Amino acid sequence: MQPQWSAEMRRGLTPSQTVGPYLHIGFDWLSAADLVTPDTPGEHILIEGQLIDTDGVAVPDGLIEIWQADAQGLYSHHEDGQPPTKGFQGFGRCATDADGRFHFSTIKPGRVVGVDGRLQAPHVLVNVFARGLLKQVVTRIYFSGDAHDEDFVLQQVPAARRDTLIAKPDPHRERCFLWQIALGGSSETVFFEI
Repeated sequence: MQPQWSAEMRRGLTPSQTVGPYLHIGFDWLSAADLVTPDTPGEHILIEGQLIDTDGVAVPDGLIEIWQADAQGLYSHHEDGQPPTKGFQGFGRCATDADGRFHFSTIKPGRVVGVDGRLQAPHVLVNVFARGLLKQVVTRIYFSGDAHDEDFVLQQVPAARRDTLIAKPDPHRERCFLWQIALGGSSETVFFEI
């Protein structure tokens, strides 16, 4: 039997709520900025960055999530049929600090096979949650010096904007990559539809 709805019971949709600024209430216990242990195989790296808004002002209450393959290009996922890489969890989450900064201790990912069957350049998948966003935005981190010409996804991005996706080596620290996420403005990071 179908329920009977009266005109008084029908309501319009409630307005959407932005993500945050209360991310810390429900997400702090899930923070995991260290994706590796000292014995995890692969090139250990540090990714450091900053989340800024359209005006270039730091976003102090954002949340950055990453998901990546291991050094062999395999994801830690039960459907892959591969045992997880020793000491590597493949997923990380870091809240931005008062200056909008975040960091991840991880390994440089290997190349994974794309939907077209070709190898993609090493990359990290990124979700960004912040106030003012109705849902997370999705992007990727690529690494300076890698073979980007073969990556199908990166080749879909206009050449003038690809640089917003590429982390650069820190000239003062070995194995540290620097990357900025701009939510808007002239240097806006490229975001992908999901």
